[in-house]
Amino acid sequence: MKNVMVAATQMACSWNAPETLDKAEGLVREAAGRGAQIILLQELFETPYFCAREKYEYYALAHPLGENPAVARFRAVARELGVVLPVSFFERAGNTAFNSVAVIDADGAVLGVYRKTHIPQGSCYEEKFYFSPGDTGFKVWDTAYAKIGVGVCWDQWFPESARCMALLGAEILFYPTAIGSEPVLDFDSEYQWQTVMQGHAAANIMPLVASNRVGTETDDGASLTFYGSSFIAGPEGRIAAQADRESAAVITAGFDLEEIRRKRQYWGVFRDRRPECYGAIAKMDGA
Repeated sequence: MKNVMVAATQMACSWNAPETLDKAEGLVREAAGRGAQIILLQELFETPYFCAREKYEYYALAHPLGENPAVARFRAVARELGVVLPVSFFERAGNTAFNSVAVIDADGAVLGVYRKTHIPQGSCYEEKFYFSPGDTGFKVWDTAYAKIGVGVCWDQWFPESARCMALLGAEILFYPTAIGSEPVLDFDSEYQWQTVMQGHAAANIMPLVASNRVGTETDDGASLTFYGSSFIAGPEGRIAAQADRESAAVITAGFDLEEIRRKRQYWGVFRDRRPECYGAIAKMDGA
């Protein structure tokens, strides 16, 4: 047996940075108190989702890995509590910036950084203004409790992301997220958002953890209401735990990763893959 307890959190964010970090730390401590060993915070949780508007002054929110306040703080928290924390942050690197995740192990060491591969661009989700496309490729981290793959928000809509992390040896998939209302499309994406990721869990036969934010955020006329609904899916795609659409929350679920590994092996989906037949997926037009 290889039992691991995972957690997802969700909360509303504000421009009061100390208060927001205190709130995030409180959720991590609550999750650890419930026995969680790997705890996921939402995407870009240090501030409101600043990508709703294109503002040059928000470039100042980016910090190098070694200077980011949230990373420094949660390294100490991880070390104290003995938990693994993927921490989303706005990374400045040289003359560009990335939407990144620092993976902090249970001893407080930063195992490395993943930079978001797929960068969205749409009304109130103006991420291409702020972030360069990630250059790290998909990664898997051998943490104290499990081998984990971490994607970021828009990455979760692409089955290729999940499959690449699974092929690299991931045992659990994690997706910090910031998603909510669509002011122009007038479409509630929650059902599709969740169902797509349940499919990733089922197709790769491994648990998946998604953490979203809650609350309404308004910036210079742009208003987004984030729908929470953070969830944990099991290896068959079934929902093991889910938060509501409005409240700060901590949800947990436990899995026997050795049992799941055997199930993945027995099911044969990785044995029967035909990579030589998948050339179309490597071309933008499939040709």
